[in-house]
This record gives sequence, structure tokens and C-alpha cells, in this order.
Amino acid sequence: MINRRKFIVNTTKSAGGMALLSLVPSFVKAGNWDANKQYTVQEVIDIILKEGNLTPINNTVDTLKSGSADMVVTGIVTTMFATITVIEQAVKLNANFIIAHEPTFYNHTDNPDWVKDNSIVKQKQALLAKHKITVWRFHDYIHSLKPDAVAYGTAKKLGWLPYFKTGKYDVTIPPMSLQQLVKHLKTSLGIAHVRVIGDLNRQCSHIGMLPGAPGGQRQVAFAEKEKPDVLVVGELSEWETAEYMRDQRLLGGKMALVILGHQFSEDPGMEYLVEWLQPKLPGVKITHAVPVDPFMWM
Repeated sequence: MINRRKFIVNTTKSAGGMALLSLVPSFVKAGNWDANKQYTVQEVIDIILKEGNLTPINNTVDTLKSGSADMVVTGIVTTMFATITVIEQAVKLNANFIIAHEPTFYNHTDNPDWVKDNSIVKQKQALLAKHKITVWRFHDYIHSLKPDAVAYGTAKKLGWLPYFKTGKYDVTIPPMSLQQLVKHLKTSLGIAHVRVIGDLNRQCSHIGMLPGAPGGQRQVAFAEKEKPDVLVVGELSEWETAEYMRDQRLLGGKMALVILGHQFSEDPGMEYLVEWLQPKLPGVKITHAVPVDPFMWM
């Protein structure tokens, strides 16, 4: 289990034979890859795109947020958010390349002028520049991998890989009560508290998994089409999905809702990225950093 209050290192090699992990070029399999080679940031990005069979995405948010593509990489840190603490941990590890899933500057496109003259943005930019750290966002592309590495990583963390199907965002697991499911989610993902709508004693088996924040329209459309026993999400707009769930239950529906929190729902994908990427960059130290939960529960 991840202790979400600690910085962790994950270099565990996959034993599951995931399709992504098999996408290593023949010259690497033959042992001709120089483990002492130095890589620039751009070379690492190119390797990720090539090994993931990814084509360029127009208007992607997966761009550099600081630093330079020509910088020689001394180490890599994968994370959900490039927080101040994560930046400081990267410095201690002598890792100058952070691959973050979500924005660094508090808005989807990382526009530093989203709020003009934002003092926190300026201080964070100065900290990154001081330590010569490059941050690259890996959001659109990681979700474009086959399978989606975030969905796969979450299923792996939950022990649900036997039920996981590429391209599907629902699983059918052995029946358990909603209360048992909630306990399993919290224990497996290292979550202290979740929010739930539903009957804790009701048995459930068909689970919809929509990590992150895909938006109320997608969440409700998924619920309407797939009719899961439980919809598990990262976060939501309370005036959209939560209200839909409240009314469907008041009208006699049985579907339940579990809200994990954005970070906890997708962090397993960034943890799994270490496992996926390490064989492709021999000799480069790759570490996963879990940002500290920003909330206090009272």
C-alpha cells in the first residue's frame, strides 16, 4: 500500500506481461542498448511516444511547463502533481526531470496568466528555475496508451487485473457489499476518507471506474448506458453527477456512487509509469513521488 504521506520509490518490474511492457524495440531485447547513455528531455519524450505507439495530438496540454527539451536528464520523478514538496524531493534525488499528470500552475493549460500577477505561480517558476528542473505534463498521451495506463495502473493497484479489459472502464468483480467495496478501495489506494451515496448493505459486482475528472456529462452518460451497481469516480461537480445520483435513488434506482478524490484515483497510473518506463531507459533512476494529501479531515 502506498503511504500517501511519504515519498516512495517504485522500481518494481512487472510480472504481468502487460502489452505496453512488451513494446521494447528488438535492439533493446538483444541487449545492445547502452546502459550508460545519457538522455535529453526530448529523447525521453520521444522514447515514450515511440514505445507507446503514440501519434502527435493536436493542441495537447502535454507540453513543457518549465526547463528545456535539450537538458540532459540526471533522474526522473513521476507524480500526479509537481508540488513544492515533490520539487524539493526531486532536488534531493538529483532528478531534474519531473513528469506530472496534472497541471503545475493550477489550470488545465498551465497558462501562467490565468490569474494575472499570480504571486504563487511566480515563486514556483523561480524555484524550478533555481534548481534547473524541467516539468513535462503527461496527461493526454498516457490516457492514449493501449491500454490506458492510468486505468490499468488503478486496476493493478486494486488487484482487479483479472477482470480488466482494454478500452473498458467497468469491471465485474466477485459480489461484495458496498461497505466491503469501500473498505477495499480505501485500503488498496491508501485513502483515509471517501464520500458515498448508496446502501452500504447492498451487494455489488458491476463496477464503473472513471478516475480523474472527466466531467459530469461523461459520468452521467456512462451511468445511463452501462448501469453499473456502483460508479467510482475521482471527483465531480456536486451540482451535476451527485444530483443525478440523488434523484435516481429517490426515483427507485439502486446505483451507488463512490468519490475517491482526483489524486487517489489516478496516482496508481503514474506509479505504474515507473514500471513501464524503466526498462526503456536503462541506467536512468526513475522514482515515483506521491504528493501529500492537501486536505485535513475534521
